[in-house]
Amino acid sequence: MTARESRSTPRQLRYLRQLAELTGTTFTPPTTRRQASREIQRLSQRPRSSRKERRDDRNAVNRGLADDGPASSVRAEEITGFGSNARWAGD
Repeated sequence: MTARESRSTPRQLRYLRQLAELTGTTFTPPTTRRQASREIQRLSQRPRSSRKERRDDRNAVNRGLADDGPASSVRAEEITGFGSNARWAGD
C-alpha cells in the first residue's frame, strides 16, 4: 500500500456499516480509502429497506442464534469422549 492509498478511515467504515444495514446488503471491508469511497457510492445508490424489513431480519437472526447458536458451533452429537480424548463421532 503506497502513501497515496492509505487505510480506510473509521468514519468510512462506520458509514459503510450503516448503509449496509439500511439497504439490507453486505460488503467486504475495504482496505484503502479509495475502495471505501467506491463501496459507499455503490451502497448509496441501492434502494433502502423498510424499517419493518430491517426489524424482521434482526429478529430472524436473533431467533436463529437463540435456538441453535451459531452454525459453526459443535453440537454434542458430533463428538465422543471428553477433553484430550474427544474425537469426532463420525471418525
